[in-house]
Formats: sequence, C-alpha cells, structure tokens
Amino acid sequence: MKFRRSERLVDMTYYLINHPRELVSLTFFSQRYSSAKSSISEDLVIIRDTFENQGIGTLQTVPGAAGGVKYIPKVKKESAQEFINQLCTLIADPERLLPGGYLFMTDLLGDAQILNEVGKHIASAVSDRDIDVIMTVATKGIPIAQTVAHHLNVPFIIVRRDNKVTEGSTVSINYVSGSSKRLQMMSLSKRSLKEGAKVLIVDDFMKAGGTINGMVNLLSEFNATVAGIAVLVESEYQEERLVDDYISLIKLTDVDVKEKRIQVSPGNYFSEQADFI
Repeated sequence: MKFRRSERLVDMTYYLINHPRELVSLTFFSQRYSSAKSSISEDLVIIRDTFENQGIGTLQTVPGAAGGVKYIPKVKKESAQEFINQLCTLIADPERLLPGGYLFMTDLLGDAQILNEVGKHIASAVSDRDIDVIMTVATKGIPIAQTVAHHLNVPFIIVRRDNKVTEGSTVSINYVSGSSKRLQMMSLSKRSLKEGAKVLIVDDFMKAGGTINGMVNLLSEFNATVAGIAVLVESEYQEERLVDDYISLIKLTDVDVKEKRIQVSPGNYFSEQADFI
C-alpha cells in the first residue's frame, strides 16, 4: 500500500512517539510505506524540527549500515518551568494538610495528565543515560515509575516491604529508615532483575533518603548498578541525607500545621539537567 506524504508523516510520528529510544532503520520505514529512503529522510527532518519546536523531543540520527533514527523524549526549559511551577501551586494548597503534617498527594498521582508530564520530565533528564529498568518501592511510587518507564521504553520493577507467594523466590534486605531510624525490610523477586542491569530508581517522596538508600543496597545483591535517582518531591532535611546524587522536581521547604501553610519551591531539576531542547 502506497502512503501519501501526509499519511506517512502522521504514522511515522505516531510510531516514533510510541517507541522512544528505539533505533528504527530507514529500511523499516521505507518498506512500511513503499517509499524511497531519500523521501523518508526528508520526512524525518520535518518531524525532528516539529518535535523540537513544539517541545515534544528530538530525533537522534545514527549513521552507518546498522544505523537509523531514535526518538529521544526532551522538554523545553520554558515548558518545564511552567509545569513545575504549576505543580508547586497545586502542592502548596493548604487543603492538602493531613494530621501529623503529612500531605495528601493521591489526587496528583492519580491524574493521568499530570503523571504523564512528570514521567516525561524525569525521562527527559535521564534520556542520555544507559538505563535497562526502572525501580520503585510499593506503593505510591508505582504510577510514577510506570510512566517514566513508558517514556524511556524500558520495563519497571516493584520492591515490596513484604514477601508475596506470587513473587516466587525473593532477595530481602534490612534497612534503616533515615527519618524514623526504624529497622525495616524490603524484598525483590529474583526473576524481576537481571544481573548487571543499569537501574533508574524512582520514588514519589524523599526525606532522609533511607528507603532509596535501601534500594541502592538491594541492587548490590543483584550486582546491578544505579543509573540515577529521581523523585517527585524532596523534603527539607536538616541532618545529613543518605542520598546525594538525585533529581527532584519539587522541594518541600516547610509545613506549618498550626498556620495551615505549605511552602514549596522547584527542586534541583534545572541544576541537574542542562540538556533541554
């Protein structure tokens, strides 16, 4: 079936967006649309320019016989600032305050549009890294890990705080919570992670970093390496944090239950990522 150029552009765009960071050969597109490679190359230039102008991402060309093109999720700095400022406004709503100074975040983690943007912004920050899998701990980190995994085109795995028969054989470790100093346990199915994998750790919230540090230690049991750490919200912490190298979108600077006040600011996202479109 012969495609018109407008049809090719739509279908190629759809295919690339749904296969991020996957190397697609020009031969594949040429055979898919029964078109010359020169025409495909011209189409890809149009798509690349549109992606970059609209802040969708960019196309990376790999030369050579085994080369092709990759869609790399990226964001514009201006759009990232707008989105993170919007998140700050939403999180600073005093109606989010719960007893004990906790914040209600379930609505944000259940909003598909917000989650998609969170995932894309985290993916953009780490898109140049070699990542095999996303790791998070049950339960609130799961939707974030899932959407980051989608934008990076890799699987995600879930660390649990208890053993379940459906997980099969597991590896378990004890770790000390950074803020409460309590001894806790986390486990991961042996089948879920290959030895030597490069892992991006993702979570919804970090205070002292004890849980994330526990995941780092758990990875050593699999001889896996940490490719990066990213969190939606980091909390101000006066003592020494157990995690140093990480990316955060939002920083919770102060919670005053009596005055019903929540103070937030952008996290270290912009200082940790210099490679915008």
